[in-house]
Amino acid sequence: MILTITIPGTPIPKGRPKLTTRGGIARAYTPAKTRAFEDAIRCEAAAAMGQRAPLDEALSMVVTAYVAPPKSMSKKRRQEALDGTLKPITRPDADNYAKAALDGCNAILFRDDSLVTDLIVRKRYSERPRLTITIETEVDFA
Repeated sequence: MILTITIPGTPIPKGRPKLTTRGGIARAYTPAKTRAFEDAIRCEAAAAMGQRAPLDEALSMVVTAYVAPPKSMSKKRRQEALDGTLKPITRPDADNYAKAALDGCNAILFRDDSLVTDLIVRKRYSERPRLTITIETEVDFA
């Protein structure tokens, strides 16, 4: 079975941990923008799962980050970008979108992200920025 969730707005990649020192003890924390985006993923995932328990079997995941084309793009290149012939090859890296998606879905869509056996990550241009996450498994979501 297949389950797809969409998080509207500009996708936020997983940020590098920030370090702080309190009382002589170094602590690492996730940046606020990353935490907020992962919370948005959790909300969409929880709504999609309803009262069902998190999945507990091998699954495949496709993460697609749709980003707005830069305003500096020419009309021709912008159209190529929106048609899909021109793809975003700039930062942030695709794997950072995947990390945010995996962490946001963890313990909600699936018991643990170690259950993801196949992972595809895509970056595409769109006039409607968003992140889509598709989970595929043999379990029936109905």
